[in-house]
Amino acid sequence: MPDFAPHPDTPGGDGTEGAVAAEGAVVLREADLRPFMAAFPSGVTVVTTLDADGRPRGLTCSSMASVALAPPTLVVCIRTASPTLRALLDQGQFALNLLHERARATSDLFASGAPDRFERTEWRLPLGASGPHLTSSAHAVADCTVVETAAFGDHTAVFAQARRISVRPAAQPLLYGLRRYAGWSAAAAVPQPPAIPLPPRSVPTEGAAGVRG
Repeated sequence: MPDFAPHPDTPGGDGTEGAVAAEGAVVLREADLRPFMAAFPSGVTVVTTLDADGRPRGLTCSSMASVALAPPTLVVCIRTASPTLRALLDQGQFALNLLHERARATSDLFASGAPDRFERTEWRLPLGASGPHLTSSAHAVADCTVVETAAFGDHTAVFAQARRISVRPAAQPLLYGLRRYAGWSAAAAVPQPPAIPLPPRSVPTEGAAGVRG
């Protein structure tokens, strides 16, 4: 692999961004994923668990995705230095709370790191739960068991199998993107553009030659 070096005559040649070929080499700059991921709206979740002393721990997390349906597996990406992550890994389980569109304050509270956040929101720990359920803020909760982890950079990906799912069908999800919140009800209320009809597809008559594309 060739050596990579900056070139002063291109955008980013001063060390900010850009790429350039210099004597056959290509300069690559480390990308800032924050504006890129801000342009990818998603739902909002709060990961909750208990520490070794039985105290509730939790944080707001937007890095969540499904991995497999069988077995039902999810992945959440959490900052490696997080106390919630340490407690989660010690216990081997957690609850994933999907917030509804009236729970913006809960999202901000659990993103703030406030030490009294569980005293300022309603929660309970049902029998067999993997972590606190945010009863007044979540429209769906998955009780999960950790099956694997992978540390990369400053975050750790936690793969977990969902053991139990609780859903409130009447509630609508909270969305977040471009550094602001939106409700699913408002987003779904925007009229959709009319569908563009597809042109009729010609079918070769019997015996006619056709080209397969």
